[in-house]
Amino acid sequence: MLTKAVLSVLGRDRKGIVATIATTLYQAGSNIDDIRQTILGEMFSMTMLVTIDEDECTFFDLQERLAKDSEELGVQIVLQRQDIFDFMYKV
Repeated sequence: MLTKAVLSVLGRDRKGIVATIATTLYQAGSNIDDIRQTILGEMFSMTMLVTIDEDECTFFDLQERLAKDSEELGVQIVLQRQDIFDFMYKV
């Protein structure tokens, strides 16, 4: 089963943020569909649209893997299912 999700990252800029997260997604069998990032002073902000192959790695398992990345990198990482994200921000 394929699940669309929104992944958000926020924290102090440092080397390896994109590489670490992209590697985690790759190892989980997920695909980066779109990505936007910016650096505001020393703050790093990134939003990704990803497709998770839940036959390979479940949404919750991927959240746990990303939580480890978050701790290692010292950034905030939030993974939300796209349908829930869309519902929360519907005007």
